[in-house]
Amino acid sequence: QVQLVESGGGLVQAGGSLRLSCAASGRTFSSYALGWFRQAPGKEREFVAGLSRSGLSTYYADSVQGRFTISGDNAKNTVYLQMSSLKPEDTAVYYCAAALVFQGFPRAVGNVNYWGQGTQVTVSS
Repeated sequence: QVQLVESGGGLVQAGGSLRLSCAASGRTFSSYALGWFRQAPGKEREFVAGLSRSGLSTYYADSVQGRFTISGDNAKNTVYLQMSSLKPEDTAVYYCAAALVFQGFPRAVGNVNYWGQGTQVTVSS
């Protein structure tokens, strides 16, 4: 069992920045790759960014490439999502995700093993 707890969401103006955090715990969480998905009202949950289990590789959706940065702190068992140049279309509930994969990070919702409770990010125009 892996527990994921997100924090850092909120309201920000377009062009602003936010940093999301996801604290992971559990007996075998180190076997999982961590990442972020988001779900806007009326839309399906979509991949945002992922960090390989080794922490050496990062993956991004085209829509956030160059604006968002995912990183991890092994000592704190935490993964971060630094979001910059935010746009109104980034408004969504952001979910931390853990996937039991040896390499890479899955982009499909069905390949995620554990989810956090979600944190709301609202970008005003």
